[in-house]
Amino acid sequence: MRLDASGKVSLDHIYTAPDPRTYFQVLRPLGYRVPQLAKPWFDKLIKEYRETERVAAPRVLDIGCSYGINAALLKYDATMDELYARYDGSAPASRAELLERDRGLSRSRSPAHPLRFTGLDASTSALAYAHEAGFLDDTVNADLEAYDPTPEQRDRLAGTDLVISTGCIGYVTERTLTRVVRAQDGRLPWMAHFVLRMFPFDPVEAALDELGYRTVRVDEVFKQRRFAGPEEQRGVLDSLAAAGVDARGLEEDGWLYAQLHLSRPHRR
Repeated sequence: MRLDASGKVSLDHIYTAPDPRTYFQVLRPLGYRVPQLAKPWFDKLIKEYRETERVAAPRVLDIGCSYGINAALLKYDATMDELYARYDGSAPASRAELLERDRGLSRSRSPAHPLRFTGLDASTSALAYAHEAGFLDDTVNADLEAYDPTPEQRDRLAGTDLVISTGCIGYVTERTLTRVVRAQDGRLPWMAHFVLRMFPFDPVEAALDELGYRTVRVDEVFKQRRFAGPEEQRGVLDSLAAAGVDARGLEEDGWLYAQLHLSRPHRR
């Protein structure tokens, strides 16, 4: 088992396959569920934004979107169990056959309220699949930790109404979020980030405050997935201890947990 610098097992390979089968087949035994738990919170925030800002079809930017999982759940009312069954590999299929089936999902389930999803990710193959399947309306293939967006990428980021993520914060930092906000030319999109408890959110919150945001942390905690094994659990517990986070009753019992941080502009 190879651990990354944070103590988590490295699962980089599941994000670079040409279709989502590896992603779901690796994560299913680990009980990965945070997108499903995030769904009602995102739904509520989008509804509130639509009503408050009077935007009929909000534009959502999903940072670290991989294969467009959040988009599929929110636009087409899919569930994680449905997606696990969809990509379980029980029936041999080519990438083209999977895409045609997924396009059928997007054609057959018109969202009750229109949404436009842009995915930001470093994986070209994951973005390509999600876009071709119809889960994502647009994509930005960029590493905004290291580089400013190009003019074309900036154009695709512009006009974002809401920014969401389910697990990328910690690998993605305030550098990416600041660059996303600066691409809006003065507009401040609302944000909702599910962040593993092992990753301090303070630097992100401070950077967002400088940009004009107020951040609230939801008291509830959310299961992300089971540990891949004792070695990963020990590595994460060490990281939690170093961050001063009490793991009793939570990570000590075998699951990674996330917390939700909601950021809205506090001045216009």
